[in-house]
Amino acid sequence: MAKPSRELADALRATALRIQSGAPYAWGNHGSCNCGHLLQVITRLSEKEILTYAHTAPGEWTELAAEYCGITQAPVSLLVKKLMEAGLTPTDIHNLEYLTDRTILDKLPGGFRWLKRNQREDVVVYMETFADWIEGQLPAESSNIVQSWVKTVQSNSKPSSSLRRTSEELVPSVVAE
Repeated sequence: MAKPSRELADALRATALRIQSGAPYAWGNHGSCNCGHLLQVITRLSEKEILTYAHTAPGEWTELAAEYCGITQAPVSLLVKKLMEAGLTPTDIHNLEYLTDRTILDKLPGGFRWLKRNQREDVVVYMETFADWIEGQLPAESSNIVQSWVKTVQSNSKPSSSLRRTSEELVPSVVAE
């Protein structure tokens, strides 16, 4: 299953929004199918550029991912590499193209059902549910002040003035009457 990350969840949500908002969608086109749209979000390449690179090897995204070789550096391999760097496995790429991961399908709003790989609405709900699943795997997000403090401690530098607090500021004193 995918390596959960905030970036992957955000990319899936942005992709779902693109498709839902009416971006050109064609399941049989490497540049505007499920993976093609995700690649547009991740790489900022156009549909045409993705199509050109994808056609340097035969097959659908499923075969391209299964035959991926990180050594060749062929244009299509670079595209698959980008999907894998985002956290997807070859199996995830297949499942994203065909909307078939049972973990995701079990979590669909309204419960399990089979989706159609070339139906815009089904792709949107699958990607949104996939993003929800990823977010559920991430550790709870801390507040900005905690994140700043952790970064400060990790870099072994002094905390910024906005983080310096005395114990009196943090814990109000109790005044006896």
